Amino acid sequence: MYAVILAGGGGTRLWPMSRPETPKPFLPLLGQRSLLQLTVDRIVGHSELPLGHLDVWVVTDRRYAGLVREQLPETPILIEPAGRNTAAAVALATLRIERDPDEVMLVLAADHHIADASAFRRALAAAARVAAGEAAGLGVEAPLVTLGVRPDRPSTDYGYLVPESQARTRVENVETAVLRGFEEKPTRDRAGELLGDPGTSWNAGVFAWRRSAMRDALHRYTGLVTLLDPVRVSDTGLASAYDVLKPLSVDRAVLEGAARDHRVAMVVLGGGWTDLGGWSAILAAIGARGSGRVVSPGEPAHAGQEDLIVERTEGRLILSEGPRDIQSSSPVALLAGAAASRAAVDTLLARVTEWELRR
Repeated sequence: MYAVILAGGGGTRLWPMSRPETPKPFLPLLGQRSLLQLTVDRIVGHSELPLGHLDVWVVTDRRYAGLVREQLPETPILIEPAGRNTAAAVALATLRIERDPDEVMLVLAADHHIADASAFRRALAAAARVAAGEAAGLGVEAPLVTLGVRPDRPSTDYGYLVPESQARTRVENVETAVLRGFEEKPTRDRAGELLGDPGTSWNAGVFAWRRSAMRDALHRYTGLVTLLDPVRVSDTGLASAYDVLKPLSVDRAVLEGAARDHRVAMVVLGGGWTDLGGWSAILAAIGARGSGRVVSPGEPAHAGQEDLIVERTEGRLILSEGPRDIQSSSPVALLAGAAASRAAVDTLLARVTEWELRR
């Protein structure tokens, strides 16, 4: 077993705290260690998973290779010429990382928050067994496996995994099912319907599969093997190939088609997962009240008396309270109802500011 961590992305939903040069995975949002470092901490050196530092690879855009080396000096890095979403990153990892074709590859995002790390590792171990073809009763040989999270509200922020009603079993006491299909971020009404559908889960964006199974799937559903395999060890050739690549998620490029062909299984993940996708999720993770959004440059908005505003002045993060009108030439975060939790937000911004000053 080995793990691939995908680290990059613009982090636009966390502007202005996240910036293009320092995206969300590299920031110390939940403590002194970055989300990327916490991702490695969560999976390396624990009894539930046989992973050491050399069994973990980080795939990142060349702009962030220095940040990865700074934060994870023991961890191998696979550098992409440019960010092209997760399908290209997974394809490059599948082709370039020389591991046994029948070995299970775990794929994780670098910016998730897991409240119960032990439960997460148990789910990953179960997913690896399913990916290796050890789950009796599913009827799928060497499936592609995705982790699902039971929804607690009709969210329109996540994709949904819809399981078959019959092809279900348990592996290491973790629920597993063959998928009938994926649904991209739904409407509010459709999210309510899916919430009432037993077994339907949010797509956590965490995967497990044999290296050979993913290579076969990439060949079947995409042209990525044909494009990238001949140039996988050539910097100039790879850059030219990436120039023509359309950014596409691995879900859209591979897993949706594979699910229609009954080649994808879901393992249900416990452990309090969140993708920390925006300000509302960050506020909840640090124990603060309120919800947040990014106000785009030039967009008029109003902060009320109970709201907080996060902006950058001469490159420095500044926190202020309403009431006041907002219309800025740069992104501003409006944290509605968060004034009562100002101390927690202050602590967060101070930690990020200290990290920025040390760089």
